[in-house]
Amino acid sequence: MTVTDPDLGVESEQPQLSLSTQAARNLATTTKSEPQMQGITSRWLLKLLPWVEAKGGAYRVNRRLSYAIGDNRLTFTNTGAAIRVIPQELQELPALRGFDTEEVLSALADRCIQREYGVGDVIVEFGHQAEKVYLIAHGKIHKVGLGEYGDATVRGTLADGDYFGDPVLVDEQVIWEHTFKAATPATVLELARQDFERIVDQDDSLRAHVEAFRASPRLAQNESGEAMINVASGHAGEAQLPGTFADYDPSPREYELSVAQTVLQVHSRVADLYNNPMNQVEQQLRLTIEALRERQEYEMVNNTDFGLLHNADLKQRIPTHSGPPTPDDLDDLLDTVWKDPAFILAHPKAIVAFARQCNKVGIYPDTVDFNGHHVPAWRGVPLLPCNKLPISETKTTSMLVMRTGEEAQGVIGLRQTGIPDEYEPGLNVRFMGVNDQAVIKYLVSTYYSAAVLVPDALGILENVELGRHD
Repeated sequence: MTVTDPDLGVESEQPQLSLSTQAARNLATTTKSEPQMQGITSRWLLKLLPWVEAKGGAYRVNRRLSYAIGDNRLTFTNTGAAIRVIPQELQELPALRGFDTEEVLSALADRCIQREYGVGDVIVEFGHQAEKVYLIAHGKIHKVGLGEYGDATVRGTLADGDYFGDPVLVDEQVIWEHTFKAATPATVLELARQDFERIVDQDDSLRAHVEAFRASPRLAQNESGEAMINVASGHAGEAQLPGTFADYDPSPREYELSVAQTVLQVHSRVADLYNNPMNQVEQQLRLTIEALRERQEYEMVNNTDFGLLHNADLKQRIPTHSGPPTPDDLDDLLDTVWKDPAFILAHPKAIVAFARQCNKVGIYPDTVDFNGHHVPAWRGVPLLPCNKLPISETKTTSMLVMRTGEEAQGVIGLRQTGIPDEYEPGLNVRFMGVNDQAVIKYLVSTYYSAAVLVPDALGILENVELGRHD
């Protein structure tokens, strides 16, 4: 060790008096952690969904017969700024359901005139005679009516793919019972009744279809679109009781188990020699399973076949009032699943955006003790983070609310336990052998799916803006 003599001003060597820490570490056993992984999240969806056994690899959801046909949502295409409704999508209009003559539908699509409306523009006004059908290609439109005390009240919000005014196609004497006003800049396609009648006069098949629609009896159904079960009540004496039965959907949905898989590779030298103080194969397997579980949750949210974002009924999807998620928006979201909602699932940035809107109006959401965690809640329903919910390029996302469990006719997770070489429920690890490079291989697989038992078990708040701070 070199030191400086203050009197002589020269450097001299001084012998080391004790063992250095660097040398001592050569004999010490370093305290170390298990391998850490930043990609591990809370995975609330996997923790909270009730898991149901899917023996045979599939689960069939039997429901009562519903008269609701299609998804009641139109789809459009665009070339630059020009927008056109897809002709086959016009079958979503009640008067055209089941009419699939492509030439006629294309002629109707060509008669739709594109209009642009600014914020606050009145599209149709209460009390006026209806003359057109309006197809919303983009934007939000408020349905305004008179309240109990004569003031204007928003009765609903229509968004992309919705339509209004369709009764005008079969009835000449339709009077607007509400005012429709643009809440955002909106692009609307308008089909005039006169243009529709001209095509009806020119095509015998369309004329016959419309006449049959006018003459057909409206099938009795409840507010959910299911075939009505006739019940008598409040009578006295020997009244004639109605006969009824509960009809079933003849083509029920079946959910097949999906799979996420990978091949874990560990060199035999590592597995043999480097297992103290931690087993290398176990640590490799632990991290691999964590990655599979993260992918599983992602698929259960985003998969186009069974993912919750795509399985929600379109009638259960609502837009925000103004963009950012406000307390009013979350009240509307809870209204979509008003029968015993279990939790709200949202991206962490959406939860922050909601808190910001609450701060603006001086509201401070409660926190609840949920499974040992203090989490924010709205109206007593836990608000849980999930980073698997996608954020669009325009910084919008979705928030989900759901009821869970078979007994509650809610959302359930599907898996099969007892599979060969099972390591965790629904997940197995199968030895695949050792190759010529002395690499040990393990096939790691997890099987899963999700099912929505009835449409009102899942609701979605769409187009939630994250970046607005006004």
